[in-house]
Amino acid sequence: MAISKMLVSMTQFISEAFMRIFTPTDDAYPMIGFQPFTGIPYKGRNSGSW
Repeated sequence: MAISKMLVSMTQFISEAFMRIFTPTDDAYPMIGFQPFTGIPYKGRNSGSW
């Protein structure tokens, strides 16, 4: 009995991991494309001067 429960839980663990790896992503990020940097780079030498 204990061996069958262990086998069922191991099979479930492996199948859930497989499903999580190989399913399509469910991220809700917008498709915004490439965003180039248009700001002014920081050239301060002393980080404690603010």
